Amino acid sequence: MMKKALEAFLNQRIVLDTRSSWIYIGTLEKITGNCVVLTDVDVHDGTDSSTSKELYIFDTRATGVKSNRKSVFVDMAHVISFSLLEDVKAF
Repeated sequence: MMKKALEAFLNQRIVLDTRSSWIYIGTLEKITGNCVVLTDVDVHDGTDSSTSKELYIFDTRATGVKSNRKSVFVDMAHVISFSLLEDVKAF
């Protein structure tokens, strides 16, 4: 069911929230098997800073994606939610 919903976001900038401290912000390139493939990706480990995931995502929406990977394969088993980056709201 999640794969089908993700397909609607192909070629758009999305945020993948994971079961861990890691978040992925990038362009949804494709969905293959059990992986989500993102390009021009900001891979961020929340334990590396004092900024919450939510604030980091909001700041990214405001200032733009700071890509640190050309592409990333993310295992769907680790994804708990996703959204369009443009749908991130201020709080």
